[in-house]
Amino acid sequence: MWVRTLSAGVFWRSGISWRSLFTMRLQSTEFQSVFTDGLKALADVFAKHQYEVRIAGGAVRDLLSGKRPEDVDFATTATPEEMKDMFQSAGIRMINNKGEKHGTITARLNNENFEVTTLRVDVQTDGRHAEVEFTTDWEKDAERRDLTINSMFLGLDGTLYDYFNGYEDLQNRKVRFVGSAEHRIQEDYLRILRYLRFYGRVALESDDHETQTLDAIRKNGHGLAAISGERIWVELKKIVVGNHADKLLELIYSLGLAQYIGLPPDGDIEEMKHVWQNAKAHSPKPMTIVAALCHSTADVEKMDLRLKVSREEKSLALFLNKFRRELRKSPDERDCLKPFTDFIIDSREVGVQSKVCELLKYQGEEKLLAELSTWSIPLFPVSGHDLRRLGVMSGTEIGAALQNLRDVWKKSGYKMDKDTLLSYLKS
Repeated sequence: MWVRTLSAGVFWRSGISWRSLFTMRLQSTEFQSVFTDGLKALADVFAKHQYEVRIAGGAVRDLLSGKRPEDVDFATTATPEEMKDMFQSAGIRMINNKGEKHGTITARLNNENFEVTTLRVDVQTDGRHAEVEFTTDWEKDAERRDLTINSMFLGLDGTLYDYFNGYEDLQNRKVRFVGSAEHRIQEDYLRILRYLRFYGRVALESDDHETQTLDAIRKNGHGLAAISGERIWVELKKIVVGNHADKLLELIYSLGLAQYIGLPPDGDIEEMKHVWQNAKAHSPKPMTIVAALCHSTADVEKMDLRLKVSREEKSLALFLNKFRRELRKSPDERDCLKPFTDFIIDSREVGVQSKVCELLKYQGEEKLLAELSTWSIPLFPVSGHDLRRLGVMSGTEIGAALQNLRDVWKKSGYKMDKDTLLSYLKS
């Protein structure tokens, strides 16, 4: 619920153009839900010392969209030193001082952590990092942010402070850079991927990009080569499981970005689009979509060198690359799932069932995916200890006997119990 307090009623000079500050007051259930005892105590501390504090960034965007944010970040006019002084005087514990040089102090109240960052301006950027200077000017802090929908602030009384039409863009499902797209990108080239990620979250249409934005991305895409693979992969993973992921990946190639971010230069775009259509309704893992771009294991290895993906993610990519054509459903309509269950049991690999489920998403086998997702792996009931009790002592003999019994168990549809199998061995 909104209460209008002021609309386009405050004007000021910014550069050579006049801007208007748009404010409204939010009174929604989602907004009220963020006011935990910890936040109320935090607000009291700032009010007592007469420093302003507002909700900032993504939490504002989520609240305006009717969502309760998972994380809430705050911005303030107080400097880090001033925050430390007032927290210490109030007996409030502070943790994790790694962000202090960038203006962030993390306070712990009522078993909650609150990250509060001093308003900043970027005085020097190199496309990866920024040297910052503290300020008390809310508009200047908003101006240094990437996208209009991420540049808004929300007062603790519910007042929205919108300096760059972020609320209007959010309502219209538009994703725009604050000010010049080229300048924002050159401050931090990772913003190219952030733009694509938020486009997938906000935009209704798959191709509603502004021409000047795409031109700026195409012109500056080379800057992504200097960004660490880990940071790129964090953004890319969110892009490929968001809305319009197939179109956004295709756009990454058409804009010439793939070569700078570790994707195969000649990625199989048609395969990726087909897999995305197959899998999108079933929450695929990011690597399931990305693996479709890889023609070979060599592509997977090169991608891993650049993006530094996890061991589990690389293993999934190699698995999909190897078995996407080899492992298929049985033509026997009575048990189409059998090749997959046999594979899982024969492999005896931890986590293999999850990989096979991703393979079924990849292949578009919805019915089999539903069956396998609820299927429990049967446990082979006989151990080497059981065989030693029967007098089989040689390691070679035990191995051969276990394999023999596994084959019998498999032919029974994994239904024979221990006693039946041991009786079979005795006979």
